[in-house]
Amino acid sequence: MQLKTNNLKYTIKNTICIAVLLLCSTGAQIYAQEIIEDVKKEVETKKDSVNPFQRIKIDGVAAVIGEYVILESDITIAYQQLISEGVSAGDVSRCELAGSLFENKLYAHHAVQDSVIVTDAEVNSMVDQQLSYMTRELGTLDKVLKFYRKESEEDFRKELFEINKGNRLAEQMRSKIVEDVEITPEEVREFFDEIPEAERPLFGTELELAQIVIDPKIPDEEEQKVIDRLKQFRTDIVENGSSFATKAVLYSQDPGSKSKGGKYTLNRQTPFAKEFKDVAFSLQVGEVSEPFKTDFGWHIIQLDKIRGEEIDVRHILLIPDVTRESVDVAQKLVDSVRTAVVSGNIGFKEAARKFSDEKETKEDGGQLLNPTTGDTRFELTKIDPILYDQVSKLKTNEVSLVIPDQDRQGRKKFKLITVLNRFDEHIADYSKDYLKIQELALRKKQIEAIRAWQEEKINDTYIKINGEYRDCEYSGNWLKKEK
Repeated sequence: MQLKTNNLKYTIKNTICIAVLLLCSTGAQIYAQEIIEDVKKEVETKKDSVNPFQRIKIDGVAAVIGEYVILESDITIAYQQLISEGVSAGDVSRCELAGSLFENKLYAHHAVQDSVIVTDAEVNSMVDQQLSYMTRELGTLDKVLKFYRKESEEDFRKELFEINKGNRLAEQMRSKIVEDVEITPEEVREFFDEIPEAERPLFGTELELAQIVIDPKIPDEEEQKVIDRLKQFRTDIVENGSSFATKAVLYSQDPGSKSKGGKYTLNRQTPFAKEFKDVAFSLQVGEVSEPFKTDFGWHIIQLDKIRGEEIDVRHILLIPDVTRESVDVAQKLVDSVRTAVVSGNIGFKEAARKFSDEKETKEDGGQLLNPTTGDTRFELTKIDPILYDQVSKLKTNEVSLVIPDQDRQGRKKFKLITVLNRFDEHIADYSKDYLKIQELALRKKQIEAIRAWQEEKINDTYIKINGEYRDCEYSGNWLKKEK
């Protein structure tokens, strides 16, 4: 069916774009030199190979887009990134990769020209989150640096900063281009009517889901232990002159800041917990807060420096433990809730409102929102693999067995899931699938707006395409040929 072919091409192009965004990032540059050496060897030993990515000038400049230089090795790295993600070499050409890179750099260049603001605090927050994730995955920061072949954390941070800032600028520019693009109901109807019946989209099976989450309660004595310990840290720092940074390195349970003495840079827009920001921005320079609580645990903060709208802080995070007894209590509770729902003594939504510990969903009867689309439907083939295993075989209104899970601190919790509604695979129907059709129509209009913007900006931007890349067929007029 035509749709499936188009979907395949769309998926491949999306994967290309993702790889391009990550070209200079951890997924690519970390082993750039290794890749380059491998390519050199293959060029020498497999000169008759049909693989078009083998015969390249490793150190050549492929193109200049505004203030950005794109190396041929960048395109090699993009190719290797795609292959590592499972894309077949036959599904993508070097020209396609180059074109995607050109687009990304064009966005970033004009974001700077248009004074699109990406603050250092925002980028530093992204870097902190990335390092935190990497540290959790590999165990220690030293292992992260070794894995990514970096001499020091400072060097790695500088590289991640430049990568994230460029990507964020490009992202902001794309958003700016389409922010005023809207779609009317008449345009949605016209879009749908123009699709031949034989080519109308096939929408996969979709589910509406709800869940009940039971968290083992943290005993008051465990909370108090953490509070008392943080108060002692504060006394040592304020009254006895101990180093906040040293205590953070030794005791903080935040892997993203522990190794750098608990340090973060943030502003009011930085995506930190509201409680954290409220305390941080209430302090005077050098002041240490009293212990306070967020969803992550208990903290104390010291304000190091104020720089305009940004501040440098240090913090120590301690996470209270759950006990074996509290886990057992939670297990018994979730078992009893499931029994009550299955026996019909209480409805699932009512049980969620009464018993669930998940603040985001309990008032809606545990109903989940799809974070990708913002609506209540989850397409079964696109659902998170773990969630898919949990719900794919459930019938409508059937309740899952108790599902053990973990919170963000790694503490045990329990879930029950049910399927509220199931919508089987079907050809697009205007009345039943209006929101999805509206989304497709809007996306088409946004693509047209981006294409028009690119055509205009390519003509207004210094662009130089070198070597074999001048022989490519691009969707954009990168060579500025007369039409």
